[in-house]
Order: sequence, then C-alpha cells, then structure tokens
Amino acid sequence: MKKKVLIYSLTYHPHPNGGAEPAIKEITNRLNNDYEFHMITLRYDAKLPKYEKYESIHIHRIGITKENFTWDLTQKFPLHLNKYYFQLFGFIKGVELQLKFKFDIVWAMMAHSCGIPAGLLKTTFPRIKYVLTLQEGDPIEHIESVARKIPFISWPLFKLGFTKADAIQAISYYLADWSKTLNKNVEPIIIKNGANPNDLNEKFSEEEVREMKNKLNKNVDDIFLVNTSRIVHQKGHDTVIKALAHLPNNYKYIIVGDGDKTDEYKELAENLNVSDRVVFTGRVDRSVVTLYRKASDICVAMSRSEGLGNAFVSALASRLPLVTTGVGGIADYAKDGVTAWITPVEDEEKLAEKILEVAANPEKVKQISETARKIVEEEYDWDKIAEQMKNKIFN
Repeated sequence: MKKKVLIYSLTYHPHPNGGAEPAIKEITNRLNNDYEFHMITLRYDAKLPKYEKYESIHIHRIGITKENFTWDLTQKFPLHLNKYYFQLFGFIKGVELQLKFKFDIVWAMMAHSCGIPAGLLKTTFPRIKYVLTLQEGDPIEHIESVARKIPFISWPLFKLGFTKADAIQAISYYLADWSKTLNKNVEPIIIKNGANPNDLNEKFSEEEVREMKNKLNKNVDDIFLVNTSRIVHQKGHDTVIKALAHLPNNYKYIIVGDGDKTDEYKELAENLNVSDRVVFTGRVDRSVVTLYRKASDICVAMSRSEGLGNAFVSALASRLPLVTTGVGGIADYAKDGVTAWITPVEDEEKLAEKILEVAANPEKVKQISETARKIVEEEYDWDKIAEQMKNKIFN
C-alpha cells in the first residue's frame, strides 16, 4: 500500500507560483507511485471546487472566498484574513481528513502559517510523522517579528511548528542555520530546490527564442537584463531600474511576473525617464518563462533577502550570467568570479559597473556560465531532489 502524505501549502494551482509550489509539483509528480498525496490549501476564488484531483495531488481547499476573484484582492479585506484562518481551520480540516484517510506523514511547506496547523496535527495524532520544509524568502527577522505579534499565543504556536517536527528539510544552508535556533534536537537535512526543467533540458528551439525576441522588440544591439521573480520589495527590482540611468540606452530590463510593487516601479521608471527601457510582462506561466530568459543576456537578481532563489538557479541552467547580491541562500551557488558576479544590495552604481563588466568580457562569461551550469546539473535537478526526498525524508 502507498504511504499517505498530507501537505499544508497556503497556495497552489491555479494561483501564482513562488518557489514552494513548483517544488511540491515536481516532487509529488515523481513520487506518486510510492505515495498518495493530499493537500490542504486556500481557495480564495469561489469558482474553484472545494475538492479536486490535480496531477498527483488530492486538493482540499478551505478559506474565505470572493466571486469575482483577482489575485490583488488577497491583500485586502476580507481575503487577507485567510492566512490567519488557515492556521486554525487548516488544523480542523486536517483532523477531519486524518480520521478519514489515516495519513502516515504530514508535510508543512514553510514554517509560517503551515507549520502551525501541522504542529497541532502532530500534537493531536502523535503517531503521524511530521516533516517541515523551510522555503522562506523573507528576512528571518521579519518572519519572527510577525510571529511574535501576540507573544503568548502566536509565538508558542509558531515554535510548535519547529519543535514537533520529526524531520526538517531546508533548501539552503542559510535556512538550515535558522532551524537550529528553533529546534536543537533535529538536525536539518539540506535538500535544495531544482531549476526549471525547461531550462535544464534545453526544451525550446532557436526559432522559438527568435520569436520571443521579436515579441519583445529586441534590436540587434540591445542588451536585455532579466529577472523572472515576483515584483515585491524583497526582490530589488527598483535597484535595477535605478541602475538603468547609469547604463547606455541599449540596456533594457525585462521583468517577468507580477506583484504588489508593479505600479510603484512603473512610476519609478517614469520619474527616471527609463520607462521605455523597462518591460513589465505581467504574470507568465511557468511552462514558458524559460523563453524570456533565453531571449535575454544577463540575469540580474538584486534581492534584499532570499531563501534560495529558484529563478536564479534556473537562469544559471540556461547559461545566463548572473549578477546578484549573494544574500541568504543565493550564496550556496553564487560565488563571485566563479559562478556569478556579486554586488552590494541597493547600490545601483556598483550594479551598473558589474553589468558593464559582464558585457565587456564574453569569454569570461562563457567560462563562468559553463561552471555554473555543471553545478546546477549536479545539485539542482528535480529527479535527484525527488529521490533525496524519498530516501532521506519520507522513508
């Protein structure tokens, strides 16, 4: 009989993907012959069914919903209450499903919000094994300050998500070090996230890449900077927009994705007179996001904090040179002068200098990009990661 696994994830299909949701998808699709996966996640959209089977997962949706749902409503009343709703009612739904299906494992995807119902479920059903995965990208100080808002309630519950874990998986050394401060009894196991398989497997043809360049109106002498991560403060898109003012006019910035800072950064580009050199694509499906990287020349990742940075690993898989801050989990794979170019956080002038350095040294770029690609093949391949999850965690 297959072992049964209950996953807690705040969002999942068809909602926008960060780093955690693709990880769930890639791992469960590879392990579905050995495990039966169920998930509790937020519904948000009243049109979505409360239950459906999607690929390898039985999805059970809960939460406050809206009829005419758009993703920006998740930051407004009443949908913004869903994260708090999830912590209590996710536990109650977990009890209901546990009594019905008798799960062997509960798997929390990220500590904040998901660790609380999973820890409570483990407390209620001690027989069940509890796995906590750390995928957080926000600064740890911020995460803990939010968790401490109600010191005698929220902080003990947050810590419960760590202390009740039978196994802790961290996607970077940075997150592994954090877990040791909250659970000294369980040694974290580092199993990283993988690159987008389309980047690693060279899925797209030269013709398809050419069509994307035409779609983006790329001229022969244009140099495209690209970042395919969410438009939020953490990702540092504003620093890149400011750097354009220090670069020649043929340097353009392609931002692939959406987020709550979109309007603010469009206004910033207008004020700096570089709006004609910044392309906001809006949300793009993960299946084609690789094409935007393939059509570009340099990946620029000016993150202020990062648990790992899946999009940047995927850029290295596509042999793009990476200019980055190297903060948090990025440091696992971005070594200055070896696999990437490191520059200080929020320093647009230094960033512009690094970008010009990359553009002026094509032979060095080729050498560094090949080194980075080999590391991605070895350490960031989803086939290998799924096997590690099976052998080191679930078994």
